[in-house]
Amino acid sequence: MRVAVCQLNARDDRKANLAAAESLLERAAAGGADLAILPEYVDYLGPAPGSPAPEPVDGEVGQFFAAVARRLGIWVVAGSFHEAGPDPEHTWNTSLVFDRAGALAASYRKIHLYDVEIPGRVSYRESATVAPGDQPVTITVEGVRVGLSICYDLRFPELYRRLATEGGAQVLVVPAAFMLHTGRDHWEVLLRARAIENQCYVLAAGQIGDHDPGRTCFGRSMVVDPWGTVLAQVPDEPGVAFADLNLDRLATIRAELPSLANRRF
Repeated sequence: MRVAVCQLNARDDRKANLAAAESLLERAAAGGADLAILPEYVDYLGPAPGSPAPEPVDGEVGQFFAAVARRLGIWVVAGSFHEAGPDPEHTWNTSLVFDRAGALAASYRKIHLYDVEIPGRVSYRESATVAPGDQPVTITVEGVRVGLSICYDLRFPELYRRLATEGGAQVLVVPAAFMLHTGRDHWEVLLRARAIENQCYVLAAGQIGDHDPGRTCFGRSMVVDPWGTVLAQVPDEPGVAFADLNLDRLATIRAELPSLANRRF
């Protein structure tokens, strides 16, 4: 299966963001990708007062990416967007997956919310406006089991272990808007760790650059193989990187170093 990770600089203009995302997906399809992954908050990443109204999964964002997936004939993980939530004060941070026909194949609501206070660096409390999801999600894409996650989930290895052991995941996807100050030290390390410990391919698509005053994302979208080797990476600008997943290699790694089979917990 050929995959593409798409790196975007979403800002405070939904129409422009969606057009940029569509252009990246067109590049992914032209490059032969079967599956393309977009970043977290693909439709809007700017000042909160200008955020589009939350909507259901079949709202503007969902319909847009369904149509693009259908037109291009590829699987699309449409990053994430603000889904209308459980109450007027909270949304869900939701990732949508569309198949080649544009049908909604799965949705995943981000479980771990980014509540962080680093004096003088960042103060962010996602839980003030976003409700957590409570269900891990794994789906089958072209015969391959794919586990879903979003950004801050990356710091919680127990989620990925469940995706690999209970969900049978062979591939883990991570749409993200990883902050610059943590991303430069932790992003690649965490992605490679999740790949090695779960013996899975990891596909990580991140936002890049400035989005609003005080928020800069790290980028460095990449594909990591089950041995922890970085197969492809997007430079520090919007763009697309491709990789071909070798499931025979994954099976060999799991057979020769059977850490998943040897686990005691």
